[in-house]
Amino acid sequence: MFFRFLAGGIVVALFSALGDVLKPKSFAGLFGAAPSVALATLGLTIASNGTAYAALEARSMIGGAVALFAYTWSVMWVMSRYKPSAHLAATGLLSVWLATAFGVWSLFFK
Repeated sequence: MFFRFLAGGIVVALFSALGDVLKPKSFAGLFGAAPSVALATLGLTIASNGTAYAALEARSMIGGAVALFAYTWSVMWVMSRYKPSAHLAATGLLSVWLATAFGVWSLFFK
């Protein structure tokens, strides 16, 4: 289960990075549709595996969102306070995302 939690966060981060890099910026909206994809995936999961399994997946998505929020807030705070390069801040603070994801998983999903 932790692997799915970790993989989900990585996929969302990659979609975000891809949307930021592509030109024109209108592509960013396409990759911002990940929450809609998550809802569709939950619908398919309910149809194929039942509601109990889908509930577990939904809780994992919520945990991933908490970890992403902690990471995003940390990067924003460091960028505004210390003015490092975006690459340095984003890469350096991945440990915040990992620690938060693991913490949420160990507290609520283990």
